[in-house]
Amino acid sequence: MGGVVIIGGGQGGYQCAASLRADGYEGAVTLVGDEPYLPYQRPPLSKEYLSGAKDDDSLWFRPAAFFEQQNIDIITGVRAQRIVRAEKTVALSDGRTLAYDHLVLATGARVRTLPVEGADLDGVVSLRGLDDARDLKARFERASSCAVIGGGYIGLEVAAAACKAGLPVTVIEAEDRVLSRVAPPEISNYFERLHMNRGVVMNLGTTVTRITGEGGKARGMELADGRTREADLIIIGIGVTPNTDLAEEAGLAVDDGIVVDAMLQTGDRAIFAIGDCAKFPCRAAGCDARLESVQNAADQGRAVARTICGKGAPYADIPWFWTIQFDVRLQTAGIPAGFDRAVERGDPEADAFSIFYYRDDALIAVDSVNQPADHMAARMMLTKGLTPPPALAGDEKSDLRGWLKEAG
Repeated sequence: MGGVVIIGGGQGGYQCAASLRADGYEGAVTLVGDEPYLPYQRPPLSKEYLSGAKDDDSLWFRPAAFFEQQNIDIITGVRAQRIVRAEKTVALSDGRTLAYDHLVLATGARVRTLPVEGADLDGVVSLRGLDDARDLKARFERASSCAVIGGGYIGLEVAAAACKAGLPVTVIEAEDRVLSRVAPPEISNYFERLHMNRGVVMNLGTTVTRITGEGGKARGMELADGRTREADLIIIGIGVTPNTDLAEEAGLAVDDGIVVDAMLQTGDRAIFAIGDCAKFPCRAAGCDARLESVQNAADQGRAVARTICGKGAPYADIPWFWTIQFDVRLQTAGIPAGFDRAVERGDPEADAFSIFYYRDDALIAVDSVNQPADHMAARMMLTKGLTPPPALAGDEKSDLRGWLKEAG
């Protein structure tokens, strides 16, 4: 049959399939997902879904009728097992073989496991998919106390949801600050205070050496610094590993992700990789990078669809990210790393501020807390390559949108 085969039913896979039709592609489009569901949104799982603000029906990108109308074949609950590049085929776990003209790998990432004694006890869980989120919501109602291992975005979002559910919450983070991999110290400090003010106990600069239990159920943890912590619900959120096995076994280059060029193509020009599994030349990072971002996955899905339809251009979109914890929304435009100047705008004590990051007098990123207008202005600035004077950026009374109109 040929056409386009997409492996992965997350944000990137769905967006690529939908964009192919929107861009006029008339060949066969097949999307293969290993979960027994239509493509759905993952970001709400650790945010609004856990807190009860969203239900299952709000997660689906589109109903089944959309895929039927668009002639997109959805195969759920099936895993891609092998790519035979010479034949341009993909073997599936149910025995089927799919032929392709173009293959898009949107295989995402899997959660890292914690290699300590007791990690297999009942009550020790992680969060990646819808089934995990459903299970975790039910456990919130049964648990008496909660510990989150890992102080990244997902860990802190889950900690906030558990706290809002009425559970005593402890966070254990190996580094000396939360969000150390993704945010500067100013943002880390703000979120540490936010959580502690809501009653979350922070244990920084230490690790879990053993999970203790009784009768097969988790009851607590032993830490590397000698302390112990009680918890009958322990959530592991120590990051993810890209799903690259399928690509590697097919002989494609892999280096903390499936290696692609600026067109998001692998060394085999018929095969693309997008989203959390792809390592690509990242304009914002100034090097090859793998980004764990819904925006990046969706935009790369659109970019690959355009390329397949003969309208392609090198992928150079500015990344942006967001997190919601309690009543605080952090939005990040660009990548806040390697800066030599940080300019604050607004008041952290009022939970409404932004930080503009500069390197060599050029704007490279902006973090915005409860300041959506600043975030939208920042995205426009970074996309257009415009740098506001630090004095203007730091003056909360200044008109960023007005400056943008004049400058760009």
